[in-house]
Amino acid sequence: MRIYSSAVSAVFILLLSTISLAQQAPVRYVNTLIGTAPANTQSAKNHSEAGSELKGQTLPAVGTPYGMTQWTPQTQATETKCIAPYYYNDPKIQGFRGTHWLNGSCVQDYGSLTLMPLTGTLKIQPRERASAYEHSRETASPHRYETYLADYGIRAELTASARCGVLRFSFEKDGERYLLVEPNSDEGEGFIEIHPERREIVGYNPVHRIYQGSGQPAGFSGYFVVQFEVPFTAYGTWTNDTRQEGATSAQGTGKKEQVGAYLRFGDEVRQLTVRVGTSFTDLEGARRNLQQEVATKSFEEVLQATEAAWNQALGKVDVKGSDTDKTLFYSALYRTKLSPRLFSDADGRYPSFAGGKTIQQAQGFDYYTDFSLWDTFRAALPLHTLLEPTTTGHMMQSLTKMAEQGGWMPIFPCWNHYTAAMIGDHVLSVMADAYAKGVRDFDVKSAYRYLRKNAFEVNTDAASYLAGQGRRALASYLQYGYVPLEDPVKEAFHKQEQVSRTLEYAYDDFCLSVLAEALGQSADAAALRQRALNYQNVIDPATGYARGRHADGRWIEAFDPFAKRASFITEGSPAQYTYFVPQDVAGLIRLTGGRARFVSKLDTLFEQGHYWHGNEPNHQIAYLYTYAGAPWKTQQWTRKVLREEYSTEPGGLSGNEDGGQMSAWLAFSMAGLYPVCPGTPTYVLGSPVFAESTFRLENGKTFRIRAQGVSDDAPYIQSARLNGKAFTRTYLTHDEIARGGELTLIMGKVPNQKWGTSPQDAPPSLSR
Repeated sequence: MRIYSSAVSAVFILLLSTISLAQQAPVRYVNTLIGTAPANTQSAKNHSEAGSELKGQTLPAVGTPYGMTQWTPQTQATETKCIAPYYYNDPKIQGFRGTHWLNGSCVQDYGSLTLMPLTGTLKIQPRERASAYEHSRETASPHRYETYLADYGIRAELTASARCGVLRFSFEKDGERYLLVEPNSDEGEGFIEIHPERREIVGYNPVHRIYQGSGQPAGFSGYFVVQFEVPFTAYGTWTNDTRQEGATSAQGTGKKEQVGAYLRFGDEVRQLTVRVGTSFTDLEGARRNLQQEVATKSFEEVLQATEAAWNQALGKVDVKGSDTDKTLFYSALYRTKLSPRLFSDADGRYPSFAGGKTIQQAQGFDYYTDFSLWDTFRAALPLHTLLEPTTTGHMMQSLTKMAEQGGWMPIFPCWNHYTAAMIGDHVLSVMADAYAKGVRDFDVKSAYRYLRKNAFEVNTDAASYLAGQGRRALASYLQYGYVPLEDPVKEAFHKQEQVSRTLEYAYDDFCLSVLAEALGQSADAAALRQRALNYQNVIDPATGYARGRHADGRWIEAFDPFAKRASFITEGSPAQYTYFVPQDVAGLIRLTGGRARFVSKLDTLFEQGHYWHGNEPNHQIAYLYTYAGAPWKTQQWTRKVLREEYSTEPGGLSGNEDGGQMSAWLAFSMAGLYPVCPGTPTYVLGSPVFAESTFRLENGKTFRIRAQGVSDDAPYIQSARLNGKAFTRTYLTHDEIARGGELTLIMGKVPNQKWGTSPQDAPPSLSR
């Protein structure tokens, strides 16, 4: 009896241990539906006229961190700009898409394909074949999506590897079983081919550019190979509404034809497993990716491997707090890891950047694209640098290879091509930030040549400039020290947004000065440091706000700093953009009237509802109180923004996710720190939500932020100790985190207006 009892006890202990481990798995806290409905946050209400900016534009994406292709239910059959494949409030599902949608963006999908199972009558067109579904029967996690197609009695499940998808369809109703495969070419150039003897469908969807060069071929396609475990009894293709029974191929001619293929499996098939390989290189690349990553693995085997990959990635930060806060945090961390996108095949091949005709070979690194740099330089890429320095090195080498293949450093590289989609030159920021934080495994000398070219050389070739190569309005910026309201040098692309461009270029020049100094380029560093002060040329000291300026030095006359739209400002107000001087906040404070006035102006922005968290230029603003000697107000407002602008509901993002930036702000801020000035190795302290946040670093060290007594009622830092020693600085350095250790914060309900208020406790600034 004792032996039996011991065995039972051992099993019971093992069971409890297994349950405990499952409870600790961070992937279980991720809700991939957050951001799939229009925002219902406070700033969304304040900026209701902002249109598409108020959609999170996220997907319940299934795949691996930074994967090539993600898999998602499709409720919108399009690759049209600003229409995501899935919206929570849409009532029907049209299929399941292998997507390359830029996470949380207002761009377009590209090179995608859609699969849809049916029973009964064959229906082809997306709206006609769409099935009702219920969210109560929907499971959405990073490694698995499941739903029930009520019209057909089909349980659909998705999982994926980095470059491949595995779909499983279980048929619960009688009748013929069909599967449709459709390359989603809005231009009508898709190709599809059926190989019955191999139980296989292959095809491709040519990619076209957006923004600069809009509509032109991007020089590559999304290729796919679809394989089946069971034979099909009949098949055919379609072009628009016309079916060709028994046909084995269909090709769009670019005249808006929608083509696809259908397979019939008969009514005896109860479950169908489909394996899909994808590639941007060619069909053989898709086939090799499928063979290497999936081969004959079962749905469960791929599911378990992908779940483990997410737990490993998300587990690099361990937090202690409520389940709701863990859901907020780990869902945000998940969304930051959906881009940049892996672009090279398993064998390292990838198409040349900018439409080059050759196939490149990545040696010793994975090649990435879809960087959304105007958004992600702020916190998303710094978060990758902190948690994934090796992968960040691959990303920096990818950007370097883009420059080598295209001739200029890209400003906003998406679809493996140049665009000038947004303003700034923030590749300078991300490379300087990575290097300053110890990422060195990329060709920094080659990178610097092209970074310098962006900063110092005006592109006089009209064709390549129009295609997105070279810094916008650089000639004016170099001549005047700012971009004036006029267009005296007849440049394209800067008839608006002049002040925002000036402010962002001044910051970018500062970042390149940091890298130049580190590489021994002292003359460049000195010139760039001087240019980093150009922000002073567009901040009107009389009003203390950013203001449009003419070429002769006159300020624009009609001026409202709180106007939600101003022609010389990008997606914000002059008041909001005034605070985009991350390189020299101390200098900005002096320029706008000193500490007291600076704090008062920040109070006006927040208290009167002029702050707009739903767009990225605002993201650093709450942390600027700390530079002015009022860190308790940073603690107050970051906590308030965090609670008002994010939730676990489908409408729980206050604006476009934009490549992970919206979520990176949340992840950093919940842990209690934020990289206000990427390019420098510092993180400004805020108000942590969690009692403990432990960073498990790639070098084997751990760094813990412990917040004793923290709650929403006690968000204020009373005192701090770093590794047991009294600590009054309001920022941490990257080296302090990388060495490992512990920051202990004593939290309270009342602001401590003495801690961290001395000028020497403030984060560093250029002119301090």
